[in-house]
Amino acid sequence: MTRTKNESLVRIGWNKEWQEKAEAYPELVPGRIVVEHKRLYRIETSKGLLIGEVSGKFRHAAEEREDYPAVGDWVMLTPFQGEEKAIIHAILPRVSKFSRKMAGETSGEQIVAVNIDTVFLVMALNQDFNLRRLERYLLSTWESGANPVVVLSKSDLCEEEEILDKVQQAETAALGVPIIACSTVNGHGAGGLLEHVNEGATVAVMGSSGVGKSSIINFLLQEDRMVTHEIREGDDRGKHTTTHRELLKLPSGGVMIDTPGMRELQLWESEGGLEQGFRDIETLALNCQFRDCKHENEPGCAVAEAIEDGTLDASRLASYRKLQKELAYMERKSNKREQLLEKKKWKKISQSQKNMRK
Repeated sequence: MTRTKNESLVRIGWNKEWQEKAEAYPELVPGRIVVEHKRLYRIETSKGLLIGEVSGKFRHAAEEREDYPAVGDWVMLTPFQGEEKAIIHAILPRVSKFSRKMAGETSGEQIVAVNIDTVFLVMALNQDFNLRRLERYLLSTWESGANPVVVLSKSDLCEEEEILDKVQQAETAALGVPIIACSTVNGHGAGGLLEHVNEGATVAVMGSSGVGKSSIINFLLQEDRMVTHEIREGDDRGKHTTTHRELLKLPSGGVMIDTPGMRELQLWESEGGLEQGFRDIETLALNCQFRDCKHENEPGCAVAEAIEDGTLDASRLASYRKLQKELAYMERKSNKREQLLEKKKWKKISQSQKNMRK
């Protein structure tokens, strides 16, 4: 396999690093997952779009849902001669992975998107603005390995004073993160989005339903491809628009992954993201009199002093504590889950050995 055969994939993210990973599979062809639908995948390759499924060996080795390809994955496959079909044999090691806890009581992982460089975290300025939700998205983005950009949409529906106030509020939750207040209706600020989209880059768009994700994608696509809906009046809930994940080519270069609206983002693993997302509290805690200070009633607590003098909002500390507890709970459940998976794995190996002896 030569580099020239894969030049057509550069526009959607193929580069020297992916080429080096692919060289472990000299007999196979690379491709990127564009759409997933019930274990069938639409894959962009140098031979065009193919419909693929994983091989039997792949399926046998996969133990969990996250072991299967996801939108944004680079996979190695065998195309069928004369057909627009392929068999997937391997996933190239991911460079980033945005996950959340699956809905319900299970502690399983749900992959939202992989191999993303930048995540547009979208909140509507008119009704959807929620700092606590933004903190959750930021934590998951940092943990994924991607870079967050906060997009405050629908600025045409707000007064300038209100926009400035909410930008300042967002800055307290998103320390050092780019914040773009924009409108795709009048174009105000929307040009700032283009700075983060270029050839070879992968951007994911995330946020609640109805906050303007589809309008932003239409703006970047330069066509009305995605159906748009407004946030419903009265209950602050958006109508569902996107129902699946899809990788879209942008005319300015690069690709974008649209995702279904996520009103509630349950954390998966974000210990590192917690430290990065709450650097203000973590830094203040270094000046507390006691190393194990819980920032409650201890003497010499720098965090409590910051709240008292107004340099730190009490609600931010409350959010920090809540997320700490949630992550600790998830870690306990995850440890139990890993034990069950290990038991299941050895049971499978034992059964295979028994079958071989028959």
